[in-house]
Amino acid sequence: MKKILALLTLLPLSLFAHLNIAVSYPYIGALTKTIGGENVTITVLAKGNWDPHFIIPRPSLISKMRNADALIMNGGQLEIGWLPPIINRAGNPKTMPNTKTFLNLSHHIKLINKPKSVDRRHGDVHPDGNPHFHISPKNILNLAKIIEEFLGKIDTKNRGIYKKNYNDFSKVWHQKMAIWKKKMKDKKGLKVIQFHDNLAYFNKEYGLLSIGTIEPLPGIPPSSKHTIDIINLIKKEQPCCILHDVYHSTKTADFISQKTGIKVILMPHDIEALKNIDNLSALFDYLTSAIK
Repeated sequence: MKKILALLTLLPLSLFAHLNIAVSYPYIGALTKTIGGENVTITVLAKGNWDPHFIIPRPSLISKMRNADALIMNGGQLEIGWLPPIINRAGNPKTMPNTKTFLNLSHHIKLINKPKSVDRRHGDVHPDGNPHFHISPKNILNLAKIIEEFLGKIDTKNRGIYKKNYNDFSKVWHQKMAIWKKKMKDKKGLKVIQFHDNLAYFNKEYGLLSIGTIEPLPGIPPSSKHTIDIINLIKKEQPCCILHDVYHSTKTADFISQKTGIKVILMPHDIEALKNIDNLSALFDYLTSAIK
């Protein structure tokens, strides 16, 4: 029996009718399902309203990893605190790094804001650069292509289907990008405050200027002194709003809003981060409509 199981792990995935793809975040699941269609089943490990940096490696997630035929992760060390323990405890050779059935998306995207030095005094910095690259419609298109090529390599039998699905998605997505670009055209140059710099790629794509964060350093809670500094900065620079993620408390942002009069806008980072955001189009429909 052991010999039979060993032989099965060596068989090409194209011999199997269905691929069970484990993914770290919902947006990856949505993209993979769009490209894979009926040939894939998606297992999403994290929920969209969770802090993507901090996920508890529960036994249920380990079990899901054991049953996966492949793994697609965001990378950029966004999952560094929780995904490696799940991979190691699951012991599934198909989801191990540096294998044909493992995909780290960050290895195929040019990351921005790479720190000049990495030191704990600078907070929870990401040494490879900002890992929130999916909050950009252009990058979503790039990621879809990366996933199409990945699926085609591990399931050569259905490569043509994956390519067609990507082409269909690309046509629709280009149309949507034109709409979003038009909606954001008059927002170029607007100054904004963020809680955490998770909108860096969105801001860059549409020309928003992030002039400060409520976090004094990445992952470090705001102090009273830093909060006062942000209030003074707002009074001086007159930004339009505070763009706030959904997984941190808005207590400090609400206080700053009361003192300065600028509004706090919740900006979801993934599918299901807020109610009614159940697909990628809805995510960017919301993001490009939120700033008024």
